[in-house]
Amino acid sequence: MSGATLEMPRVRGRLTPGGALAPLVWFKTGGAAQWLFEPADVDDLSDFLRDLDPAVPVMALGLGSNLIVRDGGVPGVVVRLGKPFAKVEADGMTLRCGGGSSGILVSSTARDAGIAGLEFLRSIPGTVGGFVRMNGGAYGRETADVLTEAEVVMRSGERRVLPVAELGYTYRHSELPAGAVVVSATFRGEPGDAAQIQAEMDRIAAAREASQPLRSKTGGSTFKNPDGHKAWALVDEAGCRGLTHGGAQVSEKHTNFLINTGAATSAEIEALGEEVRSRVKAKSGVELEWEIQRVGVPA
Repeated sequence: MSGATLEMPRVRGRLTPGGALAPLVWFKTGGAAQWLFEPADVDDLSDFLRDLDPAVPVMALGLGSNLIVRDGGVPGVVVRLGKPFAKVEADGMTLRCGGGSSGILVSSTARDAGIAGLEFLRSIPGTVGGFVRMNGGAYGRETADVLTEAEVVMRSGERRVLPVAELGYTYRHSELPAGAVVVSATFRGEPGDAAQIQAEMDRIAAAREASQPLRSKTGGSTFKNPDGHKAWALVDEAGCRGLTHGGAQVSEKHTNFLINTGAATSAEIEALGEEVRSRVKAKSGVELEWEIQRVGVPA
């Protein structure tokens, strides 16, 4: 996919035509971005989006943990927030977090400040921008429970601060417009003891280690839990534990995880997911919905 036909605005950050995405996503598969943009700061991002042809699609990339990048790559611009967007600051019982900061950094900063209620973010492999867009959650809590507001740069380049009520949160979903990039978020917790907060974080980490294939090339939870069901149980009941397609496999350890066993393509991973959906529908009548985002075009 060539980026030569797109006219790009001037930037202060790094703008790479044909930027490789496979090294940046957990599955380690997929094609390149037509353009990969790593802005220097919020102003750089805002100016770039303002001056970019409105017809050019834009998507944000965090840790790439809940993502399949198709083998033909991603048209338009992929925005990746780097170190300038990875700062976390505590003020009383609130945390202001850059959109590129990880769940581990957020939860550990909260611990150091004696802020409880954010421990669950320790268990989500992603960045604040992804949490805000997807209402990320785990262990009985979700982003909507602790978020107060998010600062976003709209596709037009406009900077807006959106209170949580305007994000239209439901299970693993928000109404954040396509092309908008979350540059920071403010979370609120409650007073807590640092040692107890650490103990809860340790408990969560141990539970993940015991139940999930953390040492594999995976995309995290593949399907949303349908009302009244656990996705992993439906997949297991449909006989899909260990099912393979090319180099892709349903994890033996946790059946709501797909893994790249070594040389899978994104097409194989996505096809395996669709086969699982088909078998679950035939077995239980339940139609599983993808939680993993699938972006780009086939090869």
